[in-house]
Amino acid sequence: MSTRMKSGIAYEKMADVESSKGESLLKPQKYYRCILIITCLTAVLLMMFSLQTLLIPSILTSGLKKNAPITHTCSDTCRLVLLESIPVGVEFNSSVGHPSIYQAWRSLLSEAQSTLDIASFYWTLTNEDTHTHEPTANLGEEIMQELVEISGKISVRIAVNTPQDSQPQRDIQMLIDAGADVRDVNMRDLTSGVLHTKFWVVDKKHIYIGSANMDWRSLTQVKELGAVVYDCKCLADDLGKIFEAYWFLGESKTIPAPWPSQYATAFNKDTPMQLQINGSDSRVYLSSSPPSLCAEGRTPDLQAIVSVINDAQKFVYIAVMNYLPTMEFPLSKRRYWADIDTELRRVAYERTIHVRLLISCWNSTSAVMFPFLRSLASVQDSKSNLDIQVKIFIVPSSPSQKEIPFARVNHNKYMVTDRVAYIGTSNWSGDYFVNTAGAALVVNQTSTSSSESTVREQLQAVFERDWDSPYSTPLNQDSNLEQICEM
Repeated sequence: MSTRMKSGIAYEKMADVESSKGESLLKPQKYYRCILIITCLTAVLLMMFSLQTLLIPSILTSGLKKNAPITHTCSDTCRLVLLESIPVGVEFNSSVGHPSIYQAWRSLLSEAQSTLDIASFYWTLTNEDTHTHEPTANLGEEIMQELVEISGKISVRIAVNTPQDSQPQRDIQMLIDAGADVRDVNMRDLTSGVLHTKFWVVDKKHIYIGSANMDWRSLTQVKELGAVVYDCKCLADDLGKIFEAYWFLGESKTIPAPWPSQYATAFNKDTPMQLQINGSDSRVYLSSSPPSLCAEGRTPDLQAIVSVINDAQKFVYIAVMNYLPTMEFPLSKRRYWADIDTELRRVAYERTIHVRLLISCWNSTSAVMFPFLRSLASVQDSKSNLDIQVKIFIVPSSPSQKEIPFARVNHNKYMVTDRVAYIGTSNWSGDYFVNTAGAALVVNQTSTSSSESTVREQLQAVFERDWDSPYSTPLNQDSNLEQICEM
């Protein structure tokens, strides 16, 4: 027998002996080999599952329309009410009307239980600036008295633009003495602009936003538009982040870049908040300006406006006090700024969108605004389906009303299309989107089964009421501005 065979027999016998003792050398080897195979198979399966998890959503997303918005759902059932301040002496031959801003402020103050945060440009609720006994100032003085009373009971925080030496500060001092916490935001040093925002956040669940300043004239002598939203914690939390940014800047000499994560938002023009407003499915977000004050996720106000204009399918209606395709400040430096102007002309030409602008004229209006408005109004030709129209809105004044400074003007700052309602706090010139702090509420209610009219429909009705009223005059190449504006 060969040596190899002998060795093989010897090995087999040894294996048999060890096996009979229960201590086989081959069995452990097979056991560990099986464990290794199972481990490898498990790793492969886990890898395949991970790839499936990562790739399938991407494949599905790539198959969606590029403009299909991703939404974040909010379970709050919110109630939004459009608000107006109609100046004394202005009457419309129309059934269109809404609760007053004065009523909404009173309501918010009566409901406040724990917190009130106000972002504001300036404070003249007590008529300290005119040194008169104007009777229509009483509504503002009532609001001021309630604010003083509530400042000793709940947490009241006020972020206000750093006042100039010439501005009255009695209101602010009264609030501080009553227990309110006030911070001046020095936007002039931070961005060369101002804090022009006007909003309230109450108990972290109710909000007000709109054109009205903390000024008695905003309640009785100036035409204003805004919105109050009740029982909407999702929206209040998000607006609260904008307030917290102002609050931080009240004690900072620089703007964070980037902003810390607690100021970030998930809600913007691409990923709006999905919630119920007045029983209608709504997609909502808040924009802010300038871009340097926008934390991660926040849509800058200019981008919001351009997005709303581009989203329109039939019409774009704009009601703002000032409209200028320029930078207004400093006055010594002339700079052209046509971001919005270009978009309006583009959609009117490329997509035959009907564009209407309702612009104000009063004793503080810059004369340079009108050549630009005439240029826009000249984009009108039925054969080419070009339709841009401009009207000037004048708030009439009695001799005594003319004596009230900074009054008798349409101060609205909103836009409405066939798809979206936009309610802002800024005038429409370059400064307000580049340097100045402002905010806006954007509401899309294109798919709704509610029998109640939508916010968008209500805002459209306000615009059309004003557009067709005797206070509006078409602007064209032959318009006599001195006659229209009573300049």
